[in-house]
Amino acid sequence: MVDLDWKAKMVSSENKAPKLSNKVSVSVPTMFKLNDIEPASATSCLAYENYLRLPELRKLWSSRDFPNWKNEFILKPALQALEITFRLISIVLSDPRPYANRREWGRRLESFVNTQIELIAELCEDGEDDPETRGTTPIADLRTSNGVLTRDGSLVWNVKGESAVVSRISEASLLPRLASWQKSEDIANKIFYAIECQMRRCPYTLGLGEPNLTGKPNLQYDVVCKPTDLHLIKKSLTQVNNHENRTLFTTHQIWESWIYVAREVLNRISDRINSQDFMRASSDCWMLEKIWKLLEEIEDLHLLMDPDDFLKLKNQLGIKSEPFCFRSETLIEITKLSKDLKHKVPTILGVEVDPTGGPRIQEAAMTLYSKKDRYEKIHLLQGLQAVELGVKRFFYSYKQLLMIVMGSLEPLDSLTQILMEPTYYPSLDAAKTFLGERNGSGWTGI
Repeated sequence: MVDLDWKAKMVSSENKAPKLSNKVSVSVPTMFKLNDIEPASATSCLAYENYLRLPELRKLWSSRDFPNWKNEFILKPALQALEITFRLISIVLSDPRPYANRREWGRRLESFVNTQIELIAELCEDGEDDPETRGTTPIADLRTSNGVLTRDGSLVWNVKGESAVVSRISEASLLPRLASWQKSEDIANKIFYAIECQMRRCPYTLGLGEPNLTGKPNLQYDVVCKPTDLHLIKKSLTQVNNHENRTLFTTHQIWESWIYVAREVLNRISDRINSQDFMRASSDCWMLEKIWKLLEEIEDLHLLMDPDDFLKLKNQLGIKSEPFCFRSETLIEITKLSKDLKHKVPTILGVEVDPTGGPRIQEAAMTLYSKKDRYEKIHLLQGLQAVELGVKRFFYSYKQLLMIVMGSLEPLDSLTQILMEPTYYPSLDAAKTFLGERNGSGWTGI
């Protein structure tokens, strides 16, 4: 029997208007500790690293074969991620399962490769724009007019009235092999032209077999990327009878390679801000934001895996409890480093934090935004906030991905914690709010 008196009391209490205070207060949810997120257990992280053969991959990422080339530590793992992607294309197109969604896999991988090539081209351009690294990239100038070179995989032809045009074909990369295979010929040719287009602003090209219509020098791709060494770790040591195993393994090797690139970019951002090189630090911030988007795009490939096969693989690998992403200690590291960029704001604005909590940083930001005399600082602050958006967008997407792929809510406290955190840059947000009020902006939408 329903207690009608109790029900009436509840309705009466709901209809009473709450007493409002004149004081403005902001409540922070207490159910989450707004501290730095932590990786999964040491056992889970070790199993993850051994599954992906990360110790061997790290040796390839961190090897220094060109002491005078300062960009090696960033560009090498990016090129290796691209090379592993060629392997993923081969795996997907070789999948014998009749129910595999090859059409959508092909479209997604084309887009995915294009994004990587765009980022690699930006890294190459950045190296040539920086006086400290300009001209240090290991390249081979193969321009000649003495016929066709076949020994090193180069093709040379003469354009009437112009200098010789050289197109170099990598001997160790999988891309030329994909171009000679009927199933992958179409996607390989698109990749060649994507390289040609994206590398137009760089004084050299990658040397993978792209047309190289302007006859530029070629990067020593095989020496830098070391595709042969990458091929030696193309299979997981954890062998299970499941076709999704190679897909998952390869996808996460690409993912970890770009996470490593992100960490190096973050270190460079910090160094450039400390040295007052705000313009290049700004460029790195926007590049980092794109890398966070790329990490999201890589994770979205899980949507194309067969649900039954993937969930069987999850059980075969013993993936339980914590979300899979928290087994990546480097992902946790770059998340923390991305958040810690907020501590660079006083340095950028040239002010110290007011120990009494005053609006010193906010006022300095308002002055900067209104005067526009140091626009490189404005670009950098915008880039920092773009990185924040990239971080939160990645983890929001990952949370949704878990619900879609796993079919049920896993323990998501750590993911929810990231999404519940307040803005990283409250002073910058406040500066824009009051700047908008001062300029008479009454429109709140975008």
